[in-house]
Amino acid sequence: MRIDILTVVPELLESPLSHSIPGRAVKKGLVEIHVHNIRKYGLGPRLTVDDYCYGGDAGMVMMVEPVFRMIEELKAERHYDEVIYMAPDGEILDQGIANELSLKENIIILCGHYKGIDERIREHLVTREISIGDFVVSGGEIPAALLADSIIRLIPGVLTDETSALSDSFQEGLISPPVYTRPASFNGWDVPEVLLSGNPKLIRAWQDEQAIQRTRERRPGLLDENV
Repeated sequence: MRIDILTVVPELLESPLSHSIPGRAVKKGLVEIHVHNIRKYGLGPRLTVDDYCYGGDAGMVMMVEPVFRMIEELKAERHYDEVIYMAPDGEILDQGIANELSLKENIIILCGHYKGIDERIREHLVTREISIGDFVVSGGEIPAALLADSIIRLIPGVLTDETSALSDSFQEGLISPPVYTRPASFNGWDVPEVLLSGNPKLIRAWQDEQAIQRTRERRPGLLDENV
C-alpha cells in the first residue's frame, strides 16, 4: 500500500509516521508513506500557497493551483483509489472506514490548514472527506496521521499477531473487554479468576459478556446500531 500525504507543514508528520507500528510497517516494506510539501508548487518567489478569503471573511485560504498541480503530478505516476481531504465536516472516521481503506492500494490524504482549502479543490479533486470528530484543530496533519495509523495497523503482516486487530474495540460493533497481564495479584488487586482458568470457552464467554456490558455503559449507541 502507498499513502501520499499533502501538507504545508510536513514536519508535523515526521515523528508520528516514522516510529512504532507505522515505522515498522515501512521498514518491512508493507507500506510506503510519502509526505509532500505543497509549497513545492507555491506561487511566486515566496512560494505562496494561501491567499485572502473572497467575501472578506477572516483567515487565509489554501489556493487551488498548488494543490491541483501536486495532485496532477502524483496521478501521472499511478492510479489512486481515493483522494481524501481531512475535513471537520466530513464523515466521522470509524473502524469500518479504516477497514475499508486498508484494502486500497494507493491513497492521497490532503491536509487543510489556515481557514481551509478553496472549495473548488473539494468539488473537483477530492473523492472523499473524513473527519476525526466534531471539533476543529489547527490543521489536517494530526488527523491525517491518525487516519494513516488506523489503516496501516490493519494491513496483513504489520502486527506481529494479526488476530490482535480483530479483537480491537469497534471491530464487532462493541468496545473491547478489559485486559490484564502479570502479576495475577498486585496491591490486593486481583485478575479475574476466569482468565486464569485456562478454559478458552469460559474465557470467551466472559469476554463477550464484558464487551457488551462496557458498550452498554460507555457507548450505548453502538448497541442500537447493531439491533
